[in-house]
Order: sequence, then structure tokens, then C-alpha cells
Amino acid sequence: MAGGTARGTGTLLLVALTGLILLGAPLAGVWLAGQPLREYLELPPRPSLRSAAGFSWSVFWLMAAFVAAAIAPFVWRFLNAPAPVPGRADGRKAFPMWGWAAFFWLAAWWTLAWTRFPWFEPFQQHTFTPLWLGAIGVMNALTMRRAGTCLMVREPGRFAAFFPLSALFWWFFEYLNRFVANWRYTGIGDFGALEYTLFATLAFSTVLPAAASTAEWLGTFPKLDAAFARWRPVRVPGPKLAAAAVLGFTTVSLAALGVFREIVYPLVWISPALVIICLQALGGRTTVLEPLATGDWRGVASWSSAALLCGFFWEMWNFGSLARWEYSIPHVDRFRIFEMPLLGYAGYLPFGIECAAIAALVGLNNMRAAQRR
Repeated sequence: MAGGTARGTGTLLLVALTGLILLGAPLAGVWLAGQPLREYLELPPRPSLRSAAGFSWSVFWLMAAFVAAAIAPFVWRFLNAPAPVPGRADGRKAFPMWGWAAFFWLAAWWTLAWTRFPWFEPFQQHTFTPLWLGAIGVMNALTMRRAGTCLMVREPGRFAAFFPLSALFWWFFEYLNRFVANWRYTGIGDFGALEYTLFATLAFSTVLPAAASTAEWLGTFPKLDAAFARWRPVRVPGPKLAAAAVLGFTTVSLAALGVFREIVYPLVWISPALVIICLQALGGRTTVLEPLATGDWRGVASWSSAALLCGFFWEMWNFGSLARWEYSIPHVDRFRIFEMPLLGYAGYLPFGIECAAIAALVGLNNMRAAQRR
């Protein structure tokens, strides 16, 4: 019991320190630059678009080259991995009845989200949450069919805890977006502060359960095991010193968000993970990247791919909905797939690692949880 209490206290301290850095560093940077703080402290933090720097081919190709260099080894490894171990048949379980119920629920809400029936008008702005609850149910059912178990059935308590944790997690992104103004919401102009906060929180609560469920489903494919279970070990010499250096760099970069937003805006998508992992390393705690030391990249591959897959559906279902988000991305705002510029999808890859780090706070061993059972 004492060990559990100590772990709980350590987790709360980690969350508090992470929140302090993510909330305080951008404000400190704006204050040091002599800018007024009022617009960044409005509650709730409703995003609003600002004019962004125009499209730049040089920046686009530079970022495209960086993204390609980062993901190419993973794609090559996956395509050239040895054949999976035979004898483990996929699809050996029946698709559960509750999965069919979730599927038809999803189909109904997708239809309602993309149509404009007069009788549905009072509810037209509120389709995101029920639609994604259906998607989460379907994804767990797919995992159940392949593996005979799923996160929602196997660990219902932890799975339920993902929802409030997810809402808190995404509100941090909404706050950071006040400094970079990369997205805003439309179709909700008549929402008051309380209504906006309530319905936004409900929508944000589905993000982490969706990513976790998708990561577990991807982890049931033996090809992922064959490709990434034993790959390139990564060991960092002097891990605490390295963590301190990265944490310092991240904190300074966060302070620059509101001052040099058109340069450092990508940090919005990687800073929470960097802060959490660095604080864990400095405190001698296990991090979600620890399996990399033995060459186990399954968690990185499954969680990053899960976030990208969820991202595609987030953007697709957003595209035809009344209440939706729009983007304004400096330098690379071109070649849109739905509302998202092409290179913007790269942000979902590190976002998956952040989801894994956040899910670990409720005791899910994320970077191993998605491996095939």
C-alpha cells in the first residue's frame, strides 16, 4: 500500500510539474517580451485564427524532407520485416454483438453529422462525442475479434479513467494554441462560456480512449511484432543529464511560442511528451521510451500509427460537420486533405507518443500494451 501511495504521489507531482511548465513557460515568454497577458488568460481558452505567414516552397520542402527522413526507416523496416511466426490465425473470434451495436451507432451519427435534417437542428452541433464513442466501441470490438480480449473489456476501470484524463490532456493543447493560433472552431458561435466548456470537455474526453483502443488493435497484427520487436537498440549515455538538457531546451522553446509562433509552432505537438518523459527520467521513473533500450519499437510504431489513423478519421468526420475546426498553419498551408494541410498530418505521429505517456499515468504499460496477445 505504501508503494502504491508513493507512486500516486509521484504521479500527481509529475502532472503538477508538467502543468506548471506547459502553462507557465509560454506566459513567461510573452511577459518578458512586453506583450499583454490578458488574451492568453481568458476562460475558457477559445481558439481564434490570426493571419499566418504565407506558403513557402522552401519551408515546405525542408519540412517534407525532415518528415520523410524520420518515417522512411520505419516504412522500410515494416515492408522488409521477416514473415510472422505461423500458427496464429487472425480473425478467429466472432465479432461481438456489442460491436455491431457500436457500428450501427457510429453509422447513424456519421449520417446525422453530415446531413442537415430540420428535426435534428437543435442537436446538430453536438455530433462529435457520440460519433467517436461509436468509433471507440467499434475499435475495441475489432480488437476483441482478433485477440479475444480488448482494453474496454479487460481493464474497464483504467479505460474509464482515460476519459477525464483525456479531457484534461487536450485542454492543455487548447491553451497552447492560444499562443500559436493554428486552429479555431466554427459553427459554435452561439455557445456561452459554460456551454462551450461542457461540450468541449465531452468531446476532448474521447481523444485518448480512441488512440489507446486503436494502438491495441494495431498491436494485434503479427507483422508489427516481426518488424519492431527486435530492431535498433537506443541507449542514451548520461540519461539524467540528457533529460535535463532537453527539458531546458523545451522550456525555453515553450517560452518562445507567443513571440516567435511562426517558427516554433510545431513544438505544440511534441512539448508535452518531452516534458513528461524528461521529468520521469530525472526522477528515476520508468518512461514510455524505455523499451527502445532493448530494441523494442512496437510501442512507438503502434501508438504513432494509431494517432495518425485516428487523425485521418478526426479530419474526415470533421470535414462534413456543422461544428468543426479550421486550420491556419504558417509556411506549409497547402495540399489539404479535408481541412488539414498535408504536412500537418505528421504532427499526429509524435502525438501518439504523448498519448502513450499520458495513458501510462493511469497504470497502462502503454508501449507494451499494444503488442499482440
